[in-house]
This record gives sequence, structure tokens and C-alpha cells, in this order.
Amino acid sequence: MGTPPVSTAQVSTARIGRYGSMTAVPTVSRWWGSRTAPQRIDLYTRWSFHAWLGGGLPLFAFAVLGSVTEVASRAAVVAYFAGTALTTGLAVVLAARGLRAHRHGSGVSPLLVLATFGAALAAGAAGLWVSAGDGEYTQGAPWSLAMPLGMVLTACSTIWVTRRLAAPAAVIGVLGGVAALVEGAPVGPSAALAAVLGLTVYAIVLAFRFSVWVLDVVLEMERTRGVQLQLAVAEERLRFARDLHDVMGRNLSAIAVKSQLAGELVRRSRPEAAAEVADISRIAEESLKEVREVVRGYRRTDLTGELAGARSVLRAAGVGCTVQGEDGAGTLPEPVQAALGWVVLEAVTNALRHSEAAECTITLERGSGEVRLTVSNDGVSADPGEGNGLTGLRERLAGAGGTLHAGRDGDRFTVTATLPTGGAA
Repeated sequence: MGTPPVSTAQVSTARIGRYGSMTAVPTVSRWWGSRTAPQRIDLYTRWSFHAWLGGGLPLFAFAVLGSVTEVASRAAVVAYFAGTALTTGLAVVLAARGLRAHRHGSGVSPLLVLATFGAALAAGAAGLWVSAGDGEYTQGAPWSLAMPLGMVLTACSTIWVTRRLAAPAAVIGVLGGVAALVEGAPVGPSAALAAVLGLTVYAIVLAFRFSVWVLDVVLEMERTRGVQLQLAVAEERLRFARDLHDVMGRNLSAIAVKSQLAGELVRRSRPEAAAEVADISRIAEESLKEVREVVRGYRRTDLTGELAGARSVLRAAGVGCTVQGEDGAGTLPEPVQAALGWVVLEAVTNALRHSEAAECTITLERGSGEVRLTVSNDGVSADPGEGNGLTGLRERLAGAGGTLHAGRDGDRFTVTATLPTGGAA
């Protein structure tokens, strides 16, 4: 007896098994690629602060403890690590609230800043207490005082401007030099150490302050781009309102005047009232026809108009736009222009909504018996999938004998539509 054939459904069931679907879990790179540039910079900045403040100070505390050959007491060690843990927690909270203030325009409580600096001073004092057990100068002692304060100043870089950070950094350096002098170091080396500590703390703080500044610039650019898009939409609405007013203003005024005249004639029982009412009906029918023409013209997808509109909207949004082959758009049959106009509209809309494109290229090529339209942008870092818009376009073009291909092409996302020049949408 032969082995019975196995169906596709059985294979799928066996593959799934009792452990559920074997669908691949989204990778970190896919998760990162789905974020926009402002979101990536925001994530990078936040986690840079969290990693440095949350991990740097505890690791440094262990390094200081390892440099001490004989600690003063076990209580000093407990106090040092307790102060370090408290300072770390408060510094992380301070940095998180400072970054949130940049996004939402809120403030940070001064009490939180004072409490964080107080915890850092307590941790530094405990570090000096730990080092006092050696009975001689320990190189890690001044750093045990300066680094907790430097970490807190790094957290303050999210809420303080650059020039305000210089003085606290200098004070931290001086405190480190005084700690070295108290521990028994000579005056000259203590002064040199104070300068080194101050410059080191200031350099680290400036590096994180620069990250905050970059985040502010990117968020402002994102808000500016949103305003530009809103202005482009508002401009289009004003154009439509102006066209509608030009078409309907005269007719509605005529209807209002004739209605008053007809009412007066009816009150006087004049036979001319019937003619005025008929004239009102005629004007109303003409107005309805003209409104339909305005709406049809507004909704109609003309290829030449869509190409010009795409260039205008993209440039208003800060996206460079290059259109090639635009001169041949007007010579195409009207149904072909309408179908390709929808392609331009959908592709440009997707580029603005779902990507971070900086440059978009639209190419129209006409061959023997067919025309090809390609819309390509450089703003897609992950495969965005296919939504209802592209599906509807594919169905529209398929009905006219055309095809639509959309997907990544290297580091660009490309939409290519091919349509017979005699087809209809």
C-alpha cells in the first residue's frame, strides 16, 4: 500500500501544530524602519539619556569602590550605594520629564531639580566617606563627588540652555579639586584635577545638550512640514470656494430678486407672477447644472492638472519634485489621462502621508500602443504593505487593460502604471 497523499491543509495544520502560527515575528530592524525620522531621533535621544544616567553612575560607583583598598565602614558602603541608586532614579526621571517638556511645552518642577542635586551631593559625600578608610589620598575620591553631580547636570541639559550649564560644570570641578585637597593631595595637582573635572563634565553635558538641540530642530521641522501641508489644503479649499462663488453668486442674487418680485406680484394678483416663478425655476435648474459642472471639474482627474498639482503640493511640503515627460500628457486620450491622474494622486498622497521622502520623481513615457507612468520617492525605509488605495488603482487599471506594480526598488518606493493608449478607465 502506498502512502496516501497529503493535502496542503494537512501540511499547514502540521506546520502550525499546537504552538500556533509560525509567522515570523517582526524584527527589530523592521520595527525601527517603520518609524519616521523624528520618531527615531526622539527614541535615540531618550534612550541615550536613560542608558547613560541609568547605567553609567552605578558602574562608576563600583569602579570607585574597587579603587579603595580599605573602606571606612560597611555603613559607608551602604550609604554610598543607596545615594547612588537614589540619584540615578531621580536623574532618569528628570531627564524624561525634560524631554517631555520639549514635546508638549510643559515645565519641570524646580523641586525635582533641587532634590536630584541634593541626592547627588549626598552620594558624593558618602563616596568621600568610603574613601576615608584608606587614611591617604585616593584618586577615586574626587570623582566620587564630581560624577553624581555631573550626571544630574547632564539630566538638566534637557531643560537648561548651553550657557547656563557652564557655571555648574565649573562649580563641580572646583568641588572635586577641594575634595582632592581635603583628602591630602598637593595644591597644584588638586587645581589641575579641578580643571580636568570641570572640562570633562562640561564636555559630556554639551554632547547630550547637542542631542537635545537636534531633537528640537527635527520636531520643529516636522511641525513646519505639517503647517505647509495644511496651507496647501487650505489654498485648494479657497480655490474651490472662489470658483463656487463666481458661479453661484450671480444666479443666487437673481433668484433672490425675482423671488421678491414674484411675491409682490402674487400679492397684487398680477398675471406676470407666473412668468417670474417660471424664470426662477429656470435659473435654479441652470444653477444646479453649473454646480454639477464645478464639482465634476473639481473631482475630475486631468493628468496635466494632477502633475502640476503634485509638483506644487510636494514642494510646499518640502519634498523636491522632478517631472519628466509632462509635455506629452495633454496628447493622451481623455480616459487614459483620467486613469493616470488617479495614479499620480494616490502615489503622491502616499508619499506625503506614509513616508519621509525628501525627493520624488514622476516619469511619463509613451511607447508604441501604451504609456507608462512611474512615481518614485526615496522616503520608504520599510515595506509599507498595500492599502485600499493601491488595490483600487490596480482594479481600475485592470478594467482598462493596464497593470500596476508597487513596491521597493532598492532604497526607493516605486509605483509603475502601464496602460494602453486606447484604454478607458
